[in-house]
Amino acid sequence: MASLLMRMKSVPIRYPFMFGMGLSTVKTSTSDLLVQTTLEQREKIDWRRNLAFASFGMFYLGGVQYMIYVPLFSRMFPQAASFAAKSIKEKMKDFRGMRNVGAQVFLDQCIHHPLMYFPAFYLTKEIVMKDNPDIKGTLMQYKENMREDLLALWKIWVPSTIVNFAFMPMWARIPWVAGTSLLWTVVLSYMRGGAIADPEDVAGGPVSGATYRLAITGVRELFACPVELDKNKSHFCLSANGPDKVGWVSKLSNTVAKNNGNVTHSKMVRLGDSLTIMMHVSVEPREMLALKQSLLNSTELRPLGIRIASLNRRLTKSASEPKVGVHIHCLGGDRPGMLAAISTRLAQESLSVENLTTELEIIDGERKFVVKAACTTSLDHTPDEIQTLRYSIGNLKEELNLDMMNIIVHRNEIIGENK
Repeated sequence: MASLLMRMKSVPIRYPFMFGMGLSTVKTSTSDLLVQTTLEQREKIDWRRNLAFASFGMFYLGGVQYMIYVPLFSRMFPQAASFAAKSIKEKMKDFRGMRNVGAQVFLDQCIHHPLMYFPAFYLTKEIVMKDNPDIKGTLMQYKENMREDLLALWKIWVPSTIVNFAFMPMWARIPWVAGTSLLWTVVLSYMRGGAIADPEDVAGGPVSGATYRLAITGVRELFACPVELDKNKSHFCLSANGPDKVGWVSKLSNTVAKNNGNVTHSKMVRLGDSLTIMMHVSVEPREMLALKQSLLNSTELRPLGIRIASLNRRLTKSASEPKVGVHIHCLGGDRPGMLAAISTRLAQESLSVENLTTELEIIDGERKFVVKAACTTSLDHTPDEIQTLRYSIGNLKEELNLDMMNIIVHRNEIIGENK
């Protein structure tokens, strides 16, 4: 038994390259399985996704990283092995050795991972999981996720890399990386494991930067307006504009409430010395006339110049049922043409605007233009087409130099059955 243990213990020293590849493959596959079964609680394992992680673990983590950490870094930092073997007291006196550790950490975390590791991961996952991989789109996706990915990486890997380069002998570098990577791969699998167009996954990002999420839902119900929801009521749009004065909104909303009307969507904004108001109001049909007369004949409200337009439900056939919906929230430095560019892109993608608002905000002393839009389309979309739609809208962030572009894509639970 003792001799068997000694032989097993000698394996990573005698065969560091093969041992690193095998360990990395098993570790990466196991981490993804742990996420799928425990965190995501999937009823069915996505073996194609797991194959992507296993392939990445074998060829990149076990192969490429070994070549970087051992042969390459050994040549770049020939004293690394002797420094790692020193005691902590001796290390504290070796300023050149500590400087070399810092250089290795910098090269690994700020050069290797951003420019090699993450692109390799995204591309491997795309090639293994997709029948028709989109290389350019995948690299664009990494570009959008880079800030969040690197921040998550550095929280785990900077401390681990310092220990690795400062204390681990050369043969133990890949096993140490594999051990830390067990935790990191769980994080990576949870963050980026699912394909963004996979109907079983929801992947999100931070509030700042670029966020893309795919939600499975009933698009019609999600985007329905009160005119369609309250079919047994009468509806009208109230618009008004008058001199700005404290209490206008209170007087107007109280008049509606006293006549049993209900305000749903509304917008009130002061523009210069004027107050502009828009309201959607619903009311029982038998009380519609009385409510209109109370609003139009009110002497107190006359300065607002109230205008009322009746609203009717949209007559839709089954063919025009919304199949895909998109929520957009973007923000950037105010300049002419931003709304025109965004609305043009929406029209090019055959998206019908259900609700769109714009406003100016002052953030850190700068004027920011904010757009929030809800759109739908009756065109059915395959997962790849949703991905293309997402990239098309997301590209506006770079084209318009936006600070933030958040996109949520919604689709019906069943897509393409009626094609």
